[in-house]
Amino acid sequence: MKDQHFRIITGIRMTLVLVISLVLASGVAGDAWAQRGVPDSFAELAAKEGHVAVNISSTKIVREFGRSLPFPGREFRDFFGDEFFRRFFGEVPEKEMKQTSLGSGVVVSEDGYILTNNHVVADAEEILVTFYDKEKYDAEMIGRDPKTDLALIKIKVDKPTEAARLGDSDNLRVGDWVVAIGNPFGLGNTLTAGVVSAKGRVIGAGPYDNFIQTDASINPGNSGGPLFNLDGEVIGINTAIFTQSGGNIGIGFAIPINIAKSVMSQLKETGRVIRGWLGVVIQLITPEIKEKFGLKTTEGALIGEITKDSPAEKGGLERGDVIISFDGKKVEEMNSLPPMVAETAIGKEVEIVVIRKGKEQRLTVKIGELKEEARIAATSIPEIEEAFGLSVQELTPELSESLSLEDEKGVVVSGVRRGSPAYEAGLQRGDLVQEIEKEPVENMDDYKRIMRESAARQQILMVVRHKGHTRYVVLKK
Repeated sequence: MKDQHFRIITGIRMTLVLVISLVLASGVAGDAWAQRGVPDSFAELAAKEGHVAVNISSTKIVREFGRSLPFPGREFRDFFGDEFFRRFFGEVPEKEMKQTSLGSGVVVSEDGYILTNNHVVADAEEILVTFYDKEKYDAEMIGRDPKTDLALIKIKVDKPTEAARLGDSDNLRVGDWVVAIGNPFGLGNTLTAGVVSAKGRVIGAGPYDNFIQTDASINPGNSGGPLFNLDGEVIGINTAIFTQSGGNIGIGFAIPINIAKSVMSQLKETGRVIRGWLGVVIQLITPEIKEKFGLKTTEGALIGEITKDSPAEKGGLERGDVIISFDGKKVEEMNSLPPMVAETAIGKEVEIVVIRKGKEQRLTVKIGELKEEARIAATSIPEIEEAFGLSVQELTPELSESLSLEDEKGVVVSGVRRGSPAYEAGLQRGDLVQEIEKEPVENMDDYKRIMRESAARQQILMVVRHKGHTRYVVLKK
């Protein structure tokens, strides 16, 4: 009997020791997690910083033509003119409708400046800003920068308003906690949390892509809202998501605040962004190019073309050079060069290190200003084709025979992206592009030249031959 009591007491003691050990271990683990920066809650951050996120409602006037008879698509109206359709197809006068879009923004100064996305307020005739306490203000446009999808607006305030603290996005690390605050679906301010999934993401949004990727939910209406670090500093402007359903699947993108600060200061001072210009068309270094050029790595930016009378030409750069360093900064990949050039002061002389015929050379180039004409010339063909959703190739004798295009001249459509402007215009693989903007296209050189000259256009008129017949098509960005 005594032995049985002894065993029971011993078992109870061991159980108590185990429970106490687990409690102590959990406390130690909790301290360890706390030391690693895992937050217990985001409530304090929301209470202190949530008020700097605002709702933005923008309204623009959309004009539409009515009609009494059916007729072909918009591309024919663009070609023949609106008056032709009014007279022969019985069009009634155009209608005006108001189109409203919702987004978010972040207050960046006590005197009422607010940073948001360009696509939230582009072409808006009315901009209404609503604060967390439901107070509403009319806002005026200060400036927009479509290339980075940023815009600066301003409200009139009677007294200083609380503004966000802007951090340093260069210090952000993959795995850091971040918090997104915005106005998804027009429901009012909401908070979502996640981590930084990646940095320097290129998603095809423009020539200066350099996004923070996060799994913090960014939904429709979050665009333009702030992305915070755990110190309550804004380190990004929420901009886009990757989705096939329209909802968030854990892949969101934000513009680094360091890029936004640079753009914002210029918009505030001049209403526009002035960028540096080098005057080169660059391309990716593929494994095949690496082998052909005898390069050690695929790092750098290969110059495919030099713009005439550009800073690059005057500075001695040549086609085939591989730029590996710009103004003391390593060019690790093609996409890292355009932002470096753009952020360089106009007139500054910079050292550029290139690999030319297997040897390093150092050149000094005086950076110019990116004007509209230069902007067109500096746009690469892949960027232009991406905007319209098509790719083309040279018409070879073999293709001529297989496509029954003997004695024809032009370039052959080799790919059309589903849902793109080219797809909507009815282009198909095998179509022959013979004319662009009323200029004949006989080969790839003609195609590249005319497409670059047309890069700033929102619409491009083409003559396309399809199955023995030619037709006009209009590609709309």
